[in-house]
Amino acid sequence: MTLKYKIRFYDYWHLSSGLSAGAKLDSTVTKDKNGMPYVPAKTIKGLLREMAETLKDSEFIKDCFGDEGTKQGRCYFANASFGKNTAKEIVSNKLQDNLYDIIASTKIGANGIAEDNSLREIEVVIPLTLEGEILDIPSEDDAKKLIDVMKLIKRMGLNRNRGLGRCEFLVEDLT
Repeated sequence: MTLKYKIRFYDYWHLSSGLSAGAKLDSTVTKDKNGMPYVPAKTIKGLLREMAETLKDSEFIKDCFGDEGTKQGRCYFANASFGKNTAKEIVSNKLQDNLYDIIASTKIGANGIAEDNSLREIEVVIPLTLEGEILDIPSEDDAKKLIDVMKLIKRMGLNRNRGLGRCEFLVEDLT
């Protein structure tokens, strides 16, 4: 079975590439070869697995996600990205830079004053919608459980407890 879904972001979001941009940015977002943001499959798999563990259904978790390095899960998670037509339009019109913004933060000390050398700037992605899919789902029951755990994810990425990354998974198709 295949489950197609969308991730609708309602706020700025940041899934870190692990890279900085020198003196300009402390952290950049994950981008594909065309400079387009995406949510890596391993991030989606990890979030869904974390939520699935609340179901306390170890057979489902082992079958779909795998078993801690000893058994590979049967479900295949793809990256979530723009649909082909949307991506083509953005790239052909060179609009990639319009998908990003920069936010700054600083650490405030106990005295209420910004601490020295604590200014950080990170690149964020504007609110938008990405598409993804999960392939090779073993059964319809497993697909329903995946849909249930998708509904539990409300935020993702850096600073999700500080207002970034508010999102919703929307199921598009199950075949």
